[in-house]
Amino acid sequence: MKKASLVKPTLLAIAWPIFIEQTLRILIGTVDTFMVSHVSDGAVAALGMANQFVVLALICFNFIGIGASVVITHHVGANDRAGAEKIVTTAIAVNTWIGLIVSLGIYFSAVPMLRVMQLPPDLMVYAVPFLQLMGGTLFMEAMNTAIGASLRAHGYTRDAMVVTVIQNALNIAGNCILLFGLFGAPKMGVTGVALSSVFSRVVASIILWILLDRRLKLLLRLRDFFELRLERIKRILHIGLPAAGEHMSYWVSLMVITSFAARLGGESLATMTYTQQVQRLVILFSIALGLGTEILIGRLVGAGEFEEAYRQVLKSLRTGLIIATVGILLVAATAPQLLGLFSHDPVIIAGGSLLLWMSIVYEPGRVFNIVIINALRATGDARFPVQIAVCSQWLFSVPLCWLLGLKLHWGLPGIWFAMMIEEWFRGLIMYRRWKKRGWMKYAQRSREKVLGDTLPLVPET
Repeated sequence: MKKASLVKPTLLAIAWPIFIEQTLRILIGTVDTFMVSHVSDGAVAALGMANQFVVLALICFNFIGIGASVVITHHVGANDRAGAEKIVTTAIAVNTWIGLIVSLGIYFSAVPMLRVMQLPPDLMVYAVPFLQLMGGTLFMEAMNTAIGASLRAHGYTRDAMVVTVIQNALNIAGNCILLFGLFGAPKMGVTGVALSSVFSRVVASIILWILLDRRLKLLLRLRDFFELRLERIKRILHIGLPAAGEHMSYWVSLMVITSFAARLGGESLATMTYTQQVQRLVILFSIALGLGTEILIGRLVGAGEFEEAYRQVLKSLRTGLIIATVGILLVAATAPQLLGLFSHDPVIIAGGSLLLWMSIVYEPGRVFNIVIINALRATGDARFPVQIAVCSQWLFSVPLCWLLGLKLHWGLPGIWFAMMIEEWFRGLIMYRRWKKRGWMKYAQRSREKVLGDTLPLVPET
């Protein structure tokens, strides 16, 4: 079979819309919380509790999106449009079914689920209608996740960004109208916030379906939701499930580490929370760069250009290290002003500033993990990152945070130092994996599945 020539978009052209999209997605929840705070602290607590179930569902939807995105890029890189369309169709259908099951489950089980979480009875009046509306329409978010991932995999990252911009604008406008009763609308409180979010989600879904038709020339038929091929689902899950496992391991370990900070007192917990909020802007740059690299590497693997893929990751890594270092330097230099947006407590501002200065060493280590793990996933080498992550986070990071932060009484700086060491330790393992080309055999297998070629395997070094 003749090798297809690959027209490769630039990394930054792919990454900057992803950065804006990810930033806006985080902003949706922040805006909802900020506006509901004008109702009451109890309403905020109820919304926060209900949102935990929504976020958990979004994680479930996302692993299909991640797996589909990688497999699609393999077909795109091989100029196999028909194969890419089949994966897109499968991803949308599978996520729709998962979304419907989750939506029905949350809608009819909202009350017992909130009781299990020990939500006070007086807050049920806020949480139940919010969770039923948000949870009952999650199937649209499941479809949106699959369609958005498919568009990004084809290089249409700006389209996904524009949809998120529109969704945010509608959400904010709807919140203002229904929460505060503008233009003669009734004041609906938390329920109004939920209705606003649902409306913006419906509009986003409609736009994404239109883009799917216009960009990819793809229209799903009703039978496409029932004719699911197991082989395609397995290829998606081969990438998606390990990615979900890695994300879950990270967030659960972070929850445990946050509990250590809580044991140091409310002041320490607030300091850690505010510092992470400020630090997130730099992290989002790294995430966008990692996702952009994943798209490029997936295409190169599909095209069989393994040497170019090897060099591209090293270029992405250099770019990421420069951006993260400059970004965290700027954040650390303006730490008192940035932290002052959240708190006026001089102890919190001083403590957070110290942590941000320590992050000048922390953030470059994170770049190694984000960029290279996404690259490994794009080659098909998806299990290695999650295996190392689980071992590193639970046998190294969590115990070391406890030892330095609590046992030796180093406090938050000790916890930060432990997380920094773990990030570099794991990042350098990932770097060695890439340099030693341990991913090559997985890349070749991924290409074989696309093209049906029988390629000689390169032994792992």
